[in-house]
Order: sequence, then C-alpha cells, then structure tokens
Amino acid sequence: MPLKAVLFDLDGTLLDTAPDFQTALNLLLAEENKQPLSQEEVKVMVSHGSADLIANAFHMEATHPDFEPLRARLLTFYLQHLSENTRYFQGLDASLSYIEQQGLAYGIVTNKPSLYADKIITDLNIEVDCLICPDHVAKPKPDPEALLLACQQLGCEPEEAIFVGDHDRDVIAGKAANMPTVAAAWGYIPLGESVEDWKADYLVQAPEDLLPLLVELNERPND
Repeated sequence: MPLKAVLFDLDGTLLDTAPDFQTALNLLLAEENKQPLSQEEVKVMVSHGSADLIANAFHMEATHPDFEPLRARLLTFYLQHLSENTRYFQGLDASLSYIEQQGLAYGIVTNKPSLYADKIITDLNIEVDCLICPDHVAKPKPDPEALLLACQQLGCEPEEAIFVGDHDRDVIAGKAANMPTVAAAWGYIPLGESVEDWKADYLVQAPEDLLPLLVELNERPND
C-alpha cells in the first residue's frame, strides 16, 4: 500500500524533552536537599514518565506515602518549564520537510497527557494533523486504540501509515494495529533494553537515517 501518514511518539522520538524533565526534577531534588542528576541519568529514567523519575531519583516505591505528593510537585515544576529547552531531535528536519513536501499526514501518538503535550506543541509552534494523547482513548499504548484513532482522524488505513517510537510499547501497539513500526534507537532507551529485541519492522539508528527509509517506503510500488 502507498504511504499516507507518518506517526511519531513524542518524548524521545520526535522531541528531546529530557532537558526540561531534568530541570523539573533537579528543582524538586534541590527542595528535598538531594544532589542533582545529569541529563544522561534522566534520559534512561524518563521513558515511563513522572512515576519512573520519582521512583528512581528518590529510590521510592509507588506505595510510599510521599510518592504521589512528590510526583505532583514534579509535574508542577515540569508544567512551568516544559518548553524551555525541548527541541526536535537534530537531524529530523529533513524528514519533516519531506513529509510536508510529499503531502503525507503528520501525527503524534503519545502517552503524555494532553495538558503537557498541547502546551509543548503550541509553545514550539509545531503543526500536526493529529495529536492523540491518553486522555483521548480508553487504553493508551501499548494498546493499539490510539493508533487506530489517529488513522481514523487522518482518513487512512493502519497499513498506509508507519509509527516511529523509542519504546517497546510503541512497537507492540503498532503490531496490534497492523501498522508498520520503526524503532528509534536514538531515543530514551531504558537501561538493560536492546532495541533489536523489540522486533520492529524497521530499526533506525540516528534521526538523519529516517529520511532514506521514508523515501523508500513512499516510493515503493503499489501493491
């Protein structure tokens, strides 16, 4: 089938959001008289969101009575700083230009709540054809519902889109939706995980390597 849409996960795939997560987390750590964490340390924690950041930074189980209050304070800091240093991953610009030039639909399917995702794309003047957040579905990724909703909004079949993501839940969701998947090896890969183990349809090591794949898929003969 011809390629009609390119869907991206947000954090760690399309946007490098770790710097602003680092800012928020270190503000919280400072209030708790704890040492700051480096960006590299934050990157391997951030794929599971705010809960993972609190669990790892404070060595705390989710059942601890201080866990949710700390997470709420972290999210308050994050909302205040979430667009300061967040940017597209360097090397994606050519792919995004190609998507626009070819008239392909461009969408985001993320597990980031719309409170934060909407603000980021507004602050950064990012124009997408659809933005699907967990607020919009009953079951977020790895369930395929969000990807299927994106296709519905874009007017394409799952087989006519591809989904680029940096977590195994992205690949699981894509496969369940019968959508070709691209593993983004440049993303926020959790410690101890191997991108190859996800068994995505395609594996792309660096952002600049996505363009040749898009060209190949877009120019393949129609089935």
